Amino acid sequence: MKINSFEKFIGSGFYTGYSPFISGTVGSLAALIIYLIPGFEQLFVIIPSIVIFMVYGIYVGTKFEAEYGKDPAQCTIDEVVGMWISLVGLPKTFAIVAIAFVLWRILDIIKPPPARNLERLKGGLGIMIDDVISGIYTLIIMLLVVYLFGTF
Repeated sequence: MKINSFEKFIGSGFYTGYSPFISGTVGSLAALIIYLIPGFEQLFVIIPSIVIFMVYGIYVGTKFEAEYGKDPAQCTIDEVVGMWISLVGLPKTFAIVAIAFVLWRILDIIKPPPARNLERLKGGLGIMIDDVISGIYTLIIMLLVVYLFGTF
C-alpha cells in the first residue's frame, strides 16, 4: 500500500507528523490553528470536518501503519481530530482554547481507559479511536469547567 502525496499531507496532519520532535503536539497545534480560522468553530463546519477527517483517518492510518509500523509518529491526523473534538461547542476564548489544548495533550498522552486498550486495535481504527476517546474526555471536562466557572 503506497501512500500518495495527498494521503501523506492529510494523514500526517499537514506534514506535522514529520516533525523531528513531539509530532503529536505539533499536529495538535496545526489543528488549533485551523480551529482559530473565523467560523471554523461553527457546528455546521467543525462537526462535518471531524467526521470526514475521522473516517479518512481510519483509511489513511491503515496505510501509514503498513508503511511505518504500529501507530507511527508520522500519522498525526488522529491528533487533529482529537483536538477538534476537544473544542466542539466551547466558547472561543483564549483561556478556554489554551486550557483545552493542554488538557487534550495530557489526556492524549496518558490515554485513560478505555483509550489505551482500544489503541491496540489494528490499522487506522486503532490509531484514531484512542484520540477520539481522549478528545471526548477533554470536551466533557471543558464543558463542566465552562458550566461551573463560566466563560473566561
